[in-house]
Amino acid sequence: MILSGEEIVRRLRTLEPGERLTIRPFAKESLQVASYDLRAGEETLIPRGECRLVPSMEWVEVPVGLSATLRCRSSMGRQGVLLGGGFVDPGFRGQLTLALSNLGPEEVRLAAGDRCVQIVFAEVMANNQPYRGRYQESQGAVGARNDQDRA
Repeated sequence: MILSGEEIVRRLRTLEPGERLTIRPFAKESLQVASYDLRAGEETLIPRGECRLVPSMEWVEVPVGLSATLRCRSSMGRQGVLLGGGFVDPGFRGQLTLALSNLGPEEVRLAAGDRCVQIVFAEVMANNQPYRGRYQESQGAVGARNDQDRA
């Protein structure tokens, strides 16, 4: 089940263990009916035909009972920008790395704080295993890590 905006806010406020969601800093104007708009963490120029790794402004902590899918905002898609990747495992904590590719006819400039990607939260049934992968506690834009990089 996809979480509504109201349920996202409820989970941001709850003190129930295993249900608390963190989005920091939270911006009310980024809350949508069934998603939250993540913002670019830094100014980025995406040249035509290229991909840039952009950190989200937000630090996100997803409880083990939720997962999330990242989707490019339609306003970005209309400029030819697509998002590569986009699944956030239960128990993930950190800034999200947004792999944005520009297939449009012109370069695209993102200012720090621009809303660029939607995060959609969904319940995960009967899960108690948190994410323990190599991107846990990510800060800033993080490139691909191979098995030797695993901490």
